[in-house]
Amino acid sequence: MKLIDTFFNLKILVEAFPALLRGLLITLELGVVSALVGTLLGAAVALLGLYGPGWLRGLVRVYIDVLRSMPLLVFMVLIYYALPFVKVLLPAFTSAVLAIGLIASAYVAEIVRSGIEAIPPGQFEAARSLGLRSWDVMRSVILPQALRIVVPPLTGNAVSIMKDTATASVVALPELLQQATSRQALAANPTPLIGAAIIYVALLFPLVRLVSRFENRAKRRAGR
Repeated sequence: MKLIDTFFNLKILVEAFPALLRGLLITLELGVVSALVGTLLGAAVALLGLYGPGWLRGLVRVYIDVLRSMPLLVFMVLIYYALPFVKVLLPAFTSAVLAIGLIASAYVAEIVRSGIEAIPPGQFEAARSLGLRSWDVMRSVILPQALRIVVPPLTGNAVSIMKDTATASVVALPELLQQATSRQALAANPTPLIGAAIIYVALLFPLVRLVSRFENRAKRRAGR
């Protein structure tokens, strides 16, 4: 009984629910915006890394390697707390989007690059033999095929981005974890954190299952 009162106190959970719901809405907004920024920027970075001039490809490689090596929490703290020293003041939401989106873009760039490189070279040659320009080859022939390859890992990356929104609590953004932590401190009871964990699972479980379906479908295609 003591365990239930400590971790699953229904009264405290009901009182905390409005705050958790407000935090969930911010979490969803932060996750969606960060995923869009990371995906669009990552796709552009991948194309520049594959088809840009040599010096630009080198910069892209450095960009990807540095951001993939950078802990998200440290990067977010640097953006939010260090940039004001150079007169760049960003709101907490913008700082969180930049941190999550930029690091996500490095992973997206690698996913997109591997998807494009998985297309047989003959596809490029056949498309060019038809007189298509480089952009038309990429838009009409290569990207549609690469998309089928990259959708599963991109969906998995979206799950990671949603989980990474929890780090925004370090910049005092009132997302789900921040709201749960505040309510936990007010109630002197961890039940709000348990409620937040249940909400995270309910939110992300369908995406996790979707990733599994994509992966199983890709395995069936590969086995044909």
